[in-house]
Amino acid sequence: MSLSPEDQRDQLRRKEMERNSIGNLKDSSQNAYTGNFLSSMSNKALGIFILVLVIIAFIGWLIVH
Repeated sequence: MSLSPEDQRDQLRRKEMERNSIGNLKDSSQNAYTGNFLSSMSNKALGIFILVLVIIAFIGWLIVH
């Protein structure tokens, strides 16, 4: 089974982190701020996440008013 380009990048990144546990300080500090949460989501999961946030905001608005 061949991996998609995204899966290949993730696999290479994991292998690099295992080999170099300290890692690059700049990369680690940048990942701490930006994270990898949204970029790792598929389009469908991101859409569901945004929809849930909108529903929560609407329910909160209803409670306040």
